[in-house]
Amino acid sequence: MEYNWKNRTVLVVEDDEMSFRYIELVLSRRTNINIIWAINGQQAVEYCRLYNHIDLVLTDLQLPVFDGLEAIRRIRKFKPHLPIIVQTANAMNDEYEKCIKAGSDGYVTKPINLIELFTMMDRLLNPVTSHV
Repeated sequence: MEYNWKNRTVLVVEDDEMSFRYIELVLSRRTNINIIWAINGQQAVEYCRLYNHIDLVLTDLQLPVFDGLEAIRRIRKFKPHLPIIVQTANAMNDEYEKCIKAGSDGYVTKPINLIELFTMMDRLLNPVTSHV
């Protein structure tokens, strides 16, 4: 499936540069989406306050300053409808519930299944509205 999100912007919140570079490469080559990089949870919150053109947040959970859950809770206070997807290496049973409770719209585990990620991103970037 082809995705062309050249008019969209994703904030990737990832403290590990190699992980970020991988996500950046895959997203830019396969979707043409614009990418902003935040290296910790505090920076993610600040960028979401500063930049109104962010369409989606893709965040890790294990982050310095604020962890991913804290960043999600803070972003939800002023941008309640901004789509947020968590990507994490921690595939524990209660992790998913914690993410949803904090306000995440989606959850993918590392190594990331790209089809699953792109499908989730597309659903959040292009929600189907009912024509009643």
